[in-house]
Amino acid sequence: MSSPPRAPAADAAVATLVAADAVDKLAALAIIARATGGTVVGSGTARPRIPLRDGVWIEIEIPKFGEPPPLAIDVHASEGQAAARSEAIALRDVLRRVTEWSIVAAFPGDEPPAAAPTMNNAAPAPGTDRR
Repeated sequence: MSSPPRAPAADAAVATLVAADAVDKLAALAIIARATGGTVVGSGTARPRIPLRDGVWIEIEIPKFGEPPPLAIDVHASEGQAAARSEAIALRDVLRRVTEWSIVAAFPGDEPPAAAPTMNNAAPAPGTDRR
């Protein structure tokens, strides 16, 4: 008889991926578990999770009160922020291969920032002279 997985550490670092797709929490957990070869633990509780390895697990946050997506995929790592980000990037790459979800990292340093228009590079309004 195997022992149940350890409860997650409360002080673990978190790296969040955001999927801007309409997916319910149960379906997202099942898809992620299948994609990672993991199992959903605590499926009947308020905090189901998918353990990836000792000290690393995934939880899903969904919008409240009927708000539209995004779906937040939190990757927790007791080894610190660098481990959480590394695991999140690996998960993002797996999910991009096996789903059609639009997934981006919601932490600095991975996704290049979108170029914000400035007064120097903004397109001129049609019919205006750009002197």
